[in-house]
Amino acid sequence: MSTPVNPAQKKQIVLPGARVLLVVGAYHRNVVDQLVKGATAAIEAAQAKPDLLEVPGAFEIPAAITYASNAYDGYVALGCVVKGDTDHYDYICTETSRGLMDLSQQGFCIGFGLLTVHTLAQAEERADTRRGDKGGEAATACLTMIELKRRFKGALG
Repeated sequence: MSTPVNPAQKKQIVLPGARVLLVVGAYHRNVVDQLVKGATAAIEAAQAKPDLLEVPGAFEIPAAITYASNAYDGYVALGCVVKGDTDHYDYICTETSRGLMDLSQQGFCIGFGLLTVHTLAQAEERADTRRGDKGGEAATACLTMIELKRRFKGALG
């Protein structure tokens, strides 16, 4: 299955010196390593500086971003939640997404790279930097939001 390319990814963003924190849920190591690889490449291509913070799982990502507040220009949430036989998947996905949206609405520049999938094979395809590159896509979204926030801050004085 081929994943369509996000048109925003085609735009080259240059943000020299911008600091971006990759906050990574540690489950499914092979998948998150690919997400980190794609995100790091996108951030470095923008001449920004990536840092990495690993947390136990997806649920802890919003809290970690809150703890690091104001230390970075933007944050990329990276993780993988694979649906199992219980409702745990639904709670983790919903609450993590809500937490990240709450942070976004508070003015944090967030890139959403949390894969919520039914199978590990789906996650591997989406994370692969040669196919889905969802890590790179999330980083590009974060960089775009940093650029947008700076533009409006400059317009306001």
